Amino acid sequence: MTDPVSIDLSSDAHFMAQALRQAARAYEADEVPVGAVIVREGRVVASAHNQVETLKDATAHAEMLALTAAENALGDWRLEGCTLFVTKEPCPMCAGAIVHCRVARVVFGAADPKGGAAGSALNLLQFPTLNHRCDITAGVAEAECRALLRSFFQEKRAGTAGTP
Repeated sequence: MTDPVSIDLSSDAHFMAQALRQAARAYEADEVPVGAVIVREGRVVASAHNQVETLKDATAHAEMLALTAAENALGDWRLEGCTLFVTKEPCPMCAGAIVHCRVARVVFGAADPKGGAAGSALNLLQFPTLNHRCDITAGVAEAECRALLRSFFQEKRAGTAGTP
């Protein structure tokens, strides 16, 4: 029997690679390249990428879209036992939704020192007075996640974004 606290890093890398594929889809659509995958019992139940510009919806972050898709797939707004893999540290809006959905664990790639709400700027995922706290694993495929974001914003500043 395996220790329930131990983390299978090869599994984390596998699912983060799927989140990175979602982020690449966002990049191709000229969206900030963030991708998210939600996993329960080793199976992907939802995946999404940023669609803020496409949907003209400030709440259409990859995490928010993935949460909604997972709720629909599982038939419950409570996502207990699920792990969210996301290429960039969740913002406060997404972190709040993650807590309210009771996601068990959040795995992210690139930290966001200015606005990250999973430990960088603040930590809403483990805020002591909220009704739920998530386990956090930071820095999975960090170099790849950061490189995709950096490339996008460099190209955006140069006027050539949307072509990875």
